[in-house]
Amino acid sequence: MIKQQTILKSISLKGVGIHSGNDVNLTFKPAKEDFGYAFCRTDLPGNPIIEADVNYVVSTKRGTTLEKNGVIIQTSEHVLAALVGLQIDNVLIEIDAPEPPIMDGSSKFFVEALLNAGIKEQNKERNEYIVKENISYVDKESGSEITVLPSDKYEVTAMVDFGTKILGTQNATMTDLKQFKDEFSNSRTFSFLHEIEMLVDNGLIKGGDLNNAIVYVDKELSDETMKKLKKAFNKDKISVNPNGILDNLTLHYPNEAARHKLLDILGDLALVGTRIRGKIIANKPGHYINTMFGKKLSSIIKSEKRNLSPKVDLSIPPLMDVNQIMKILPHRPPFLLVDNIIEMSSNHIVAQKNVTMNEDYFKGHFPGKPIMPGVLQIEAMAQAGGVLCLNNFPDPENYLTFFAKIDKAKFKHPVVPGDVLIFKLELLSPVRRGIIHMKGQAFVDDKLTSEAELLAKMIKKSDA
Repeated sequence: MIKQQTILKSISLKGVGIHSGNDVNLTFKPAKEDFGYAFCRTDLPGNPIIEADVNYVVSTKRGTTLEKNGVIIQTSEHVLAALVGLQIDNVLIEIDAPEPPIMDGSSKFFVEALLNAGIKEQNKERNEYIVKENISYVDKESGSEITVLPSDKYEVTAMVDFGTKILGTQNATMTDLKQFKDEFSNSRTFSFLHEIEMLVDNGLIKGGDLNNAIVYVDKELSDETMKKLKKAFNKDKISVNPNGILDNLTLHYPNEAARHKLLDILGDLALVGTRIRGKIIANKPGHYINTMFGKKLSSIIKSEKRNLSPKVDLSIPPLMDVNQIMKILPHRPPFLLVDNIIEMSSNHIVAQKNVTMNEDYFKGHFPGKPIMPGVLQIEAMAQAGGVLCLNNFPDPENYLTFFAKIDKAKFKHPVVPGDVLIFKLELLSPVRRGIIHMKGQAFVDDKLTSEAELLAKMIKKSDA
């Protein structure tokens, strides 16, 4: 497994904010394991922190904007792309403005700063989401689509088509993150002349410069437009190159626009919060679809983590066998539905049930198609939970446990003879006055078969 990484020391850059036109100071700082990425606004009281979380995205116009408790970070993607591209996992980003400096419109200067700071391996293993099946998001209005496919590494393909002669159709592919520094990090942001004119008219790119964006001239450059641009960019002369690009910028690559779109994808999907092992294919990507896809992916990852099957080695002797279980539980065959206790702590338990054709209920449920009743899976969970709670009593044989409530019960997959059921139960609150509140899940071959929240009460047999 690959270890997490941070930087060796703090390092700072200074530049101009694309929106405000004001000077911005940015400092990368080392961070502890499992910290991830977060921005700290040092210009505000209390130095509020905004985690790089896709659920904080509030706008995708002219960049990806995050907001938490009224505090915003604009244009987060270029900084985050640099961190992902260098495979750095944990960094605090301090800035004294709502936006990082635009620099040259790429990730190049952030990459150089991070490399100058040095990269340090940490002790914990990197969290990585391994894509097992295709996941897609489609924006029907724009025709944009992003899909992630299974792969043994992180790959990205961006396909760009704006329906204009000047830009045409472009593709860019990164088959390994090691390519990012030399082949993608210096790809600059781009815009069309009609967009630039609108932004200038509305004072929305006060930090704009013809050196930090590629401007494609998709309309006739009138004298009036020329005057506006000269004033906005503080230029005595503005011209159009033969390749249709405003002023004297030289493209780094013929497909620089597609490469920058790929860079944006890396930065926007950094907001998922987990490294991805899969192949991203993006058709007409943009910040909106990037982050919507990121939200979908984040939701799937969180759901899978919640439903993660405990890792058990059934070749190791159990913590408790069926004879020891019967010293704690009053249940007896054929209604004893737990065979072994595999692990147990003060607030969780993992138990096992071997489902055989000899179970009495298979005679009628169902003839010719034996399926374990879902209600008995819930009962088995409750029995495992009973072991967890009664094990703390010096005289468990003197207590009974009664169901009070079953909530949020779901049955995902059938359980059949030959299956090995693994139960995982966790206390949702401490046991008080004999009241037990647990979440239970049942798995077969790492697949969730059923789950529920259980409320029960322990009562002394003499009081029952």
